[in-house]
Amino acid sequence: MLTTSSLYDQAHGLRQMHSNGPVRVIAITGGKGGIGKTNISINLGVSMSQLGKNVLLLDADLGLANVDILLGLHPRKNLSHVINGECDLDDIIVTAPGGLKIVPGASGIQAMADLSSAERGGLVTAFSQINTSVDVMLIDTAAGISDSVLNFVRAAQEVVIVVCDEPASMTDAYAMIKTLSCEYGIHRFRVVANMVAGVREGQELYKKLSAVTSRYLDVALDFVGAIPYDEYLRKAIQKQKPLVEAYPRSKGSMAFKNLAQKADKWPVPKEAQGHLEFFWERLIGNQCAQGAQL
Repeated sequence: MLTTSSLYDQAHGLRQMHSNGPVRVIAITGGKGGIGKTNISINLGVSMSQLGKNVLLLDADLGLANVDILLGLHPRKNLSHVINGECDLDDIIVTAPGGLKIVPGASGIQAMADLSSAERGGLVTAFSQINTSVDVMLIDTAAGISDSVLNFVRAAQEVVIVVCDEPASMTDAYAMIKTLSCEYGIHRFRVVANMVAGVREGQELYKKLSAVTSRYLDVALDFVGAIPYDEYLRKAIQKQKPLVEAYPRSKGSMAFKNLAQKADKWPVPKEAQGHLEFFWERLIGNQCAQGAQL
């Protein structure tokens, strides 16, 4: 069984990973289901891979994972096998079209949706032990604001809130931001408007959300893009391919590529933030290296 203590014990032999530098970890979330988080995660990941980055996508919807299905992949093992101690994370990583690497979650396994706090912490820590080269890690979270979702979001350095033009989407996005801000001290969020008519509609959704958060919360929102409704997305899903691979010139693909270029310029973390984070070994190593230079 995967535990935090056992993974800390394994870490001592892998300190050489510090030389690879810290990994930019981005959580894609939003509270509500059905707003396109997974498609954004996949297409953003492939687009960043096309920029020359080594990108790893974690399917963090632990009980109802579907990234592998959307990409037509057939992994032999998934996170449930890692949790049970049957294999290491390196053993389950699969490569998708466009060079995107996937950490497949498990689907239809109730126990995966009910991991203990220690098991979730152990899973986060396990990413410091992988040997796969990673520049960027994307976390496709589950819907809702359960402890599992919140723990994965807190372990990232960048939080992308996905909204669409539905009242429930806006309400759930606000609830997510409020919880992360008031209970966990996260005060900066990136906002992506999905399935909109265009940039103007995306900006209007952002303004509505920003107006509420600025009135009641001490947070900073940054509008980073609008993904338009694209009829080719359904066709790409049917082909089990990323939109940016199947229809690279579609309006949705162009929006994903623009988002990837923006995300590529977001600052790489220079030190740990004081709580358990993905790739904490590299963050601690980078922090120590900077201290040694002073």
